[in-house]
Amino acid sequence: MLRSLHIDGATPLHRLSVRIKLAGLFLASLAIFLTGSPLLLGGATVLSALVLASVGMSFSEAGSRLFWPLVSIAIVAVATGVFETPLQGLVVLLRFATLILLAAAVTASTEVGDFMEEITVLMLPFERLGLVNAADIGLALGLVLRFVPEIATRYESLRDAHAARGLPVRPLKMLAPLIILTLKDADMIAMAIDARGLRRQ
Repeated sequence: MLRSLHIDGATPLHRLSVRIKLAGLFLASLAIFLTGSPLLLGGATVLSALVLASVGMSFSEAGSRLFWPLVSIAIVAVATGVFETPLQGLVVLLRFATLILLAAAVTASTEVGDFMEEITVLMLPFERLGLVNAADIGLALGLVLRFVPEIATRYESLRDAHAARGLPVRPLKMLAPLIILTLKDADMIAMAIDARGLRRQ
């Protein structure tokens, strides 16, 4: 059974339209990158954590979802602190942590189908210009949101299999089989989409 990034609920964030949430995320991103104050960014990070908590996600689930993205951000922040200044590294850490937390809150409070519909509508002007296929972009976004949890499930299965065989659990060793399984799933999904004629080109 595939897990979903969406969490059922009736919180204020759940009740907001997808368009308002996406617009708010966009404006918040602009505001975050227009300031370099660690104090303001720290406040924004705390506020974004409260927003994520408001959607009803438990601390353990939030940790499992955001662990690797936050680790990646921490690595980038440390590198920035080493090659530039520690203050700049802190700014990078707070900026991206805030964005990750806000994006997680929006994703957790929005159904995948609603995301697809809204993105398709937003892409229609570009489709009229002949630049994109709006339905394809909506479908692609929906697939990404739907199958990110499946990749995490695959990783957990591989980790458990290694542990059951008494093998050391090393993420780098599991990377190759994880990529292979993910690509096989992607091929099967692509064939199913084409067989149903969901893509026009």
